[in-house]
Amino acid sequence: MISELRFPLRKDTSRKIIHIDMDAFFASVEERDHPELVGHPLVIARHPSDTGGKGVVTTANYEARKFGIHSAMSAQKAFELCPQAIFKAGNHQKYSEISQQIRAIFRRYTDVIEPVSIDEAYLDVTVNKINSKSAIKIAKMIQFDIWNELHLTCSAGVSYNKFLAKLASDFQKPKGLTVVLPDDAETFLKALPIEKFHGVGKKTVPKMHELGIFTGADLYEKDEMELISKFGKMGYSLYRKVRGIHDSPVNVTRDRKSVGKEHTYGTPLTTQAQVTAQLRQLAERVEASLEHVQKHGKTVVLKVRYSDYTTVTRRQTLPEYISTKEELFYQANLIWEEILGLEQGIRLLGITLTNLDPMAYENIVLPLWEKKEE
Repeated sequence: MISELRFPLRKDTSRKIIHIDMDAFFASVEERDHPELVGHPLVIARHPSDTGGKGVVTTANYEARKFGIHSAMSAQKAFELCPQAIFKAGNHQKYSEISQQIRAIFRRYTDVIEPVSIDEAYLDVTVNKINSKSAIKIAKMIQFDIWNELHLTCSAGVSYNKFLAKLASDFQKPKGLTVVLPDDAETFLKALPIEKFHGVGKKTVPKMHELGIFTGADLYEKDEMELISKFGKMGYSLYRKVRGIHDSPVNVTRDRKSVGKEHTYGTPLTTQAQVTAQLRQLAERVEASLEHVQKHGKTVVLKVRYSDYTTVTRRQTLPEYISTKEELFYQANLIWEEILGLEQGIRLLGITLTNLDPMAYENIVLPLWEKKEE
């Protein structure tokens, strides 16, 4: 293809990356601490009869998953699918403490660790603390340590980049160890359903299918410019990923304290309709970022900058965690109604969620969110 002739694609295979994903983490912790739960369908959520049908599933054990129960499903739906399931409220503090113990095990082998959420992380073991040339050996040692010391299981993916390592860790759950070597990467990727590719969400799948893309093999045959024209940056990324190219490094970052998005407008906003539309867009972007880092928070901050560069910042702290675009928009709009002021024109709007914690347990949907349909 022209793009490849001008800019030859290069596959960096120098790294050794492990992705560790705990198996049904919260449910496994509860089964470990309450052996009587083993063998029964277990849902980590408050029973819908205790919440008026509200709440969502944080996770479910593999017995419950046989009935179609999965995380983010409403607790009421989970109950309908499996009335005999055991519902148990999550223990955020306990899960966080165990997560730190798991990370301490990681640090025996490398300090290049990127936590993705409370129960998964990437590790770069290209250079490691035990001077081993084998990432497979290290992955096995980590699995053994976690089981031996914490009596919990995890699945591991080993490859030369993060994208492949994550796909590999999900390939043989639970207790799996999957290795994708450079020479096997394209074969592995071509066999996958397109839904398995990170970034291809529920809204994108139908568009892929319309183009005849059902598997990695179908994606591989598509022209790069066609993918870019249809999917923008994601098309550019997927064209490379299906060829085993993904050079994003394992990022060693401190725990996120806030997630926010803001936008500066070349033409100032001067109407209420414009502000409302922009708040919705910002709330949607913040939701996507929160989903990526697996966090939710209690404090919403709205930032407004006017054409004279006067900046107003207001915040509201809530009794419950929020993370969805609907909740974020609702709160930001309430704050905006207290500020108002369109006479000068608005040059910048921003929404930030702070007071963050990992999404370690369900949120009970309060009547507050049901009062008003926007």
